[in-house]
Amino acid sequence: MYKVLVTDAISDSGLKVLYDHPNFTVDKKSNLSPAELKEIMKDYDALIVRSQTQVTEDLLDAADRLRVIARAGVGVDNIDVATATKKGIIVINAPGANTIAAAEHTMAMMLSMARKIPQAHMSTSAGNWDRNAFKGVELYEKTLGIIGMGKIGAEVSKRAKKFGMSILGFDPYLTEERANQLGITKASLDEIAEQADFITVHTPLTKDTKGLINDEYLAKTKKGVRIVNCARGGIIDEAALVRALNSGQVAGAAIDVFETEPASNMELLTHPNAVVTPHLGASTVEAQEKVAQEVSQEIINIFETDSIRHAINMPQVSGEAQKKLQPYIDLGEQIGILSIQLLKHAPDKIEINFYGELAKQDTDLLSRTMIKGILSHHLSDSVNMVNALHLLNDQGVALNVVKNPTSKGFANYMELTLFKGDEQASIGATVLNGYGGRIVKMNEYRVDVRPEQYLLYIEHHDVPGMIGRVGSILGSHEINIGTMQVGRAVAGGEAIMVLTLDKKVDESVAKDLVAMDGLRAVQFLELPTANVPVYH
Repeated sequence: MYKVLVTDAISDSGLKVLYDHPNFTVDKKSNLSPAELKEIMKDYDALIVRSQTQVTEDLLDAADRLRVIARAGVGVDNIDVATATKKGIIVINAPGANTIAAAEHTMAMMLSMARKIPQAHMSTSAGNWDRNAFKGVELYEKTLGIIGMGKIGAEVSKRAKKFGMSILGFDPYLTEERANQLGITKASLDEIAEQADFITVHTPLTKDTKGLINDEYLAKTKKGVRIVNCARGGIIDEAALVRALNSGQVAGAAIDVFETEPASNMELLTHPNAVVTPHLGASTVEAQEKVAQEVSQEIINIFETDSIRHAINMPQVSGEAQKKLQPYIDLGEQIGILSIQLLKHAPDKIEINFYGELAKQDTDLLSRTMIKGILSHHLSDSVNMVNALHLLNDQGVALNVVKNPTSKGFANYMELTLFKGDEQASIGATVLNGYGGRIVKMNEYRVDVRPEQYLLYIEHHDVPGMIGRVGSILGSHEINIGTMQVGRAVAGGEAIMVLTLDKKVDESVAKDLVAMDGLRAVQFLELPTANVPVYH
């Protein structure tokens, strides 16, 4: 018999599957003090919370029996995930349960903005009757640009089509086949800016999407465009949006999420052409019931079948396996992060090859680590080693893992190749005793590169003086070179340079480099600080 504790306001109908299950007992105890919760926590196998209960390190230290923490929602800011992971406690959430609620709220916001409903309500309820002041526009026969065609973006497209709108969709993983299935047109960000009458965003907040809708992008849009954000605060630069609203470049904005919450940008909150709500995307009776149902069913699956679908952390593996694979796990995530930057596109196929002694091990964790690195570029912290394969399948990306026990120049070697149509990017790597992780192949070229935070990848012709000229240009920009590796197939042919740098460089450096004769392409690659090993 498994015992489940529910400490926040969770839908009883959503918990019904747990109440009815013969192997589970459920206790609901709300408004417990931290001391009271700590006292009883030792008796439970699973804990279900929303945002009120703070699942702290102190609480987890007392929860020796606990195996699962479920957040009946998306965010897990109130849960000490790191401590839970160290204790081998699985933390799950319900990322898909609010899809319909978020899609409907997007449509509600779009309609409210188009017809100026909140402004008209305020005026009318104040005793005014001013029909001419609130003339709106129709959605019918307008073009809607959807940035982010995941589950919510897809649901928005279905509803907008019923209003007679034409849909342009952008997503790094959107294929022509998927666009055709949805009955939309696959478009670039610039095409959406040029053609859309309405633009709505439905992407995660990543370093690439932060400030995606900024002054530069808004200047490209049709004059009088209308903007909706029910995804994540920060995707739209709020100061830039206010400037565009003031100039008339943007005719209206409907914003449910903000750069900081509670929202405090009064220029935006009080703008006469803005409709704002306090992060209500998932706030429906049905959505709250669905999140409870989803986490309840997953708790049952975890305890009865060991099936994990929506974990946001990785349960600990055995100490022996962890010790043996850890250097390769770290290196695997690094080459995943670098390979997606090298390809420059979301892949449609991934191939992983393991050679030597490594191929004789259980490499599932290693594969997941690489995929996590790849997907994190577009999906940010929503991807982890537990859900990596599930998310990859959601994106429609084919995966092929090949294991060959014969050596390939090294006792252990792994190679990751990403494909996008006819384009591909490949990185081979190994761990050398005493030297740590090394990248030993990039595309078809042999190199010997230690993964560091800032790397410069240069494609060039193998001609005399090229190395010196590259070094001279970097020196003129006061950029120090850590290491430099050159790879070539034949003397005088095509070649690459891979440099590790002491700091991040700006676009002016790339402009000076690509102006050089004989230099074909320049690409800056970056690893997050957390993924960079410390060497002594």
